Amino acid sequence: MEAVEEVVVLIVGAGPAGLATAACLAQRHVPYVIVERESCTASLWRHRAYDRLKLHLAKEFCELPHMAYPMGTPTYVPRDMFVEYLDSYTDQFGIRPRYHTAIESAIYDGGMNRWSVLAQDTDTSVVTRLTAQFLVVATGENSAASIPPVPGLTKFEGEAIHSSAYKSGRAYTGKNVLVVGAGNSGMEIAYDLAMHGAHTSIVVRSPVHIMTKELIRFGMTVVQNLGLTVTTADSLLVMAANFYFGDLSKHGITRPKIGPLLLKSQTGRSAVIDVGTARLIKGGVIKVFQGISKINTDSIEFHGGKQIPFDAIVFATGYKSTVNTWLKDNPSLSAALQNGESMFKDDGFPMKFFPNHWKGENGLYCAGFARRGLAGIAMDAKNIADHIVATMDQVSC
Repeated sequence: MEAVEEVVVLIVGAGPAGLATAACLAQRHVPYVIVERESCTASLWRHRAYDRLKLHLAKEFCELPHMAYPMGTPTYVPRDMFVEYLDSYTDQFGIRPRYHTAIESAIYDGGMNRWSVLAQDTDTSVVTRLTAQFLVVATGENSAASIPPVPGLTKFEGEAIHSSAYKSGRAYTGKNVLVVGAGNSGMEIAYDLAMHGAHTSIVVRSPVHIMTKELIRFGMTVVQNLGLTVTTADSLLVMAANFYFGDLSKHGITRPKIGPLLLKSQTGRSAVIDVGTARLIKGGVIKVFQGISKINTDSIEFHGGKQIPFDAIVFATGYKSTVNTWLKDNPSLSAALQNGESMFKDDGFPMKFFPNHWKGENGLYCAGFARRGLAGIAMDAKNIADHIVATMDQVSC
């Protein structure tokens, strides 16, 4: 017989978004259950991040609700220190995730006015049905690694990995390595490879803003604290970056037409925080290519016809949301009452845009989908907790 458990709030995912939501609910004395498919909190940060990773934004933009970083924490927090912060956060608010718990399906039951969720214990294969008044999707933007289809990739005889499996360039000294993707991870991995003696190339397919961490901190600060418009701040940032880095277009890197802060606001695409990669590109240490035509057994053909042998490829091509694999609409309900798959687009991101993305109908919420980093997660968590409390107060009246 299937076990059934009734809960008030069910949080799916124990990364920063799930932890922040749990903490905000705990502060408001709202009971919840938080489930996590992995064996730990924040598995992306613990097990799928490269060694030299630091938070790309200053720590004042990266705090979770109700707890500051300890005194003495560097302005740009290293990965290990961030994981320690999350562990302390979990302890501070008494968060006890149920690990090894995979959600098989979640569907809204209109008759019960509750979410019916099937959860499997991956250790024992036992399936439990949880019925929840409120459901918080906190699996986030980076749920599964994404590698785009590239002609010939399956024939490549060298090493081909996603950036989530990359740790350090130590194993690639003297090898020809191609990094595909020029976001923060791709640019930093290319730098790490080059500094460890790999013959490094990178594919830059789209225009990208390259900034220093100090410039981005300045821009965010003057907008947030001094009331400067985003457009004005962007103009200052681009002017300063052009002066600092010079003309990178001759090296295959062009800037987007809109500024870095506005681009982040409108599309979620972040500026690249340079760690030294630009200098190596300008010096010819890291080669830049515009795109791949096809991959052969031991070489890669680029746009323009140039063909170069490679030993390894690192795909820094991002992640994808997997929420649509388990969150479903109920076919027995009218369209007006649907809110499973219909809250999310085919790509697993919310239909609604920031700042209204976090709330659906029938007690469904999402945290960590704003494409605004840890600051966005903090906003989501506070909004969700406030709305749940207001809803519960309204029902009890």
